[in-house]
Amino acid sequence: MKYLGSKTIETERLILKAQTMEEQYYLWSVLMIPEVNKYYLSIPKKFAEKLKDWDIQKGYYEEEMKHANDLDVFKWSVFLKDTDKCIGRVSCQEAKSDGYDVNDPSIRGVGWYIDPKYKGNGFGREAANAMMNYMFQECEIDKILSGAAIQNPASWLIFERFGFFRSDKTKMVEYTFCDELVEDYQYSLTKEMYFKNNKHIKKK
Repeated sequence: MKYLGSKTIETERLILKAQTMEEQYYLWSVLMIPEVNKYYLSIPKKFAEKLKDWDIQKGYYEEEMKHANDLDVFKWSVFLKDTDKCIGRVSCQEAKSDGYDVNDPSIRGVGWYIDPKYKGNGFGREAANAMMNYMFQECEIDKILSGAAIQNPASWLIFERFGFFRSDKTKMVEYTFCDELVEDYQYSLTKEMYFKNNKHIKKK
């Protein structure tokens, strides 16, 4: 794969930009909404209370922002193009950091969340597609692996609309703010599958 970093990506309605500290308090606030974090965060439960404390999290974000423009980092803040309002985040990380037994940087995991206030406008799908197109097209990754809680169809239906393949095997996942283990569908999407499902996109 090519390490090109979190370069700015524009869509019809959105701009994806490398993260800055300026919008991190807002994004943290969105992530603390139960509707957003319930089936998203899988950080060990022992850190749950610390996650809720901005004074603690601020230091973590400040350290993370020092590397926001590194070429091996693929994390974006999502902004509305017409107002420059931040509404969410998308990311593409090595699959091994998502709990998969993979040691190949060209096989990635993905994640995204959008402020529920903007739900129903297709912004999450638009941002995710722009990110995946960039990763497959320009960074030349080979595959995306991801999962979604069976109890959260709003998440796994997006994968299926993108043409991800659903494995016949599921995985039990410990989500930070869920009391019990949650069963996840497992999905994969290869570069070939992505372009087959998006025939309007010309390969470079």
